[in-house]
Amino acid sequence: MSEIQVASRYAKSLIDLAEEQNSLEPIKADIESFIHVVKANPLLAAVLRNPIIGHDKKLSILDGLFGKTFHKVILAYFRIVVSKGRSEILYATAKEFINEYNIRKGIIKAIVTSAAPLNEVSRKQIEDVVKEATQKQVILETRVDADLIGGFVLNVGDRQFDASIASNLNKLKKEFAQKAVV
Repeated sequence: MSEIQVASRYAKSLIDLAEEQNSLEPIKADIESFIHVVKANPLLAAVLRNPIIGHDKKLSILDGLFGKTFHKVILAYFRIVVSKGRSEILYATAKEFINEYNIRKGIIKAIVTSAAPLNEVSRKQIEDVVKEATQKQVILETRVDADLIGGFVLNVGDRQFDASIASNLNKLKKEFAQKAVV
C-alpha cells in the first residue's frame, strides 16, 4: 500500500476521532501548525523519516516540540504512529487530514499565478468566480511568476485555466510552425 493511501486512512481515522470528541477545530489548528513546523525544518522531516533513529528519540523530539501546546489527541496519535514504526507518514497524514477536512467542510483550494501581484479587487473577483463555479468555499492562494509576461493561470483541483500571455504566445508559435511545415 502506498504512503498516501496509508496516510489517508490514518487521517480519516484521526478526523473521525476529532469529530467524536468535538475537538475538530483545535486539532485542525495543531495539524496546520505541525505542517508548518515540518516544512520550515527539513531536519525534523529527515529525523521522522530516518529508520535508524529510535522510536523513543523521535517521541521525545515530538514531545519537546509539541507536548505543551498540542491537543492530547494529536500527542496520542504521534505516540501510536511512532511506536508502530510509521513516523515517516506523519507529515503525509497531516496533509491528508487537511484535505479531508476541506472535503467535509466544502472548501476548495485554488491557486492563481499571475505575472504581477494581484490587487484585492482582482483577487476577490477570481475568488467569486471560483466560488460560483464550484459552489464551495474558496481558499485562494496567490503566486507571482514574471515569466507569464501578463495574465494569469488558475488551478482549481485538477483543472487549469491558462489566460497568460506566455501561453498565448506559445500557441501562436506552434500555429506558425505548423503552417510553415504544411
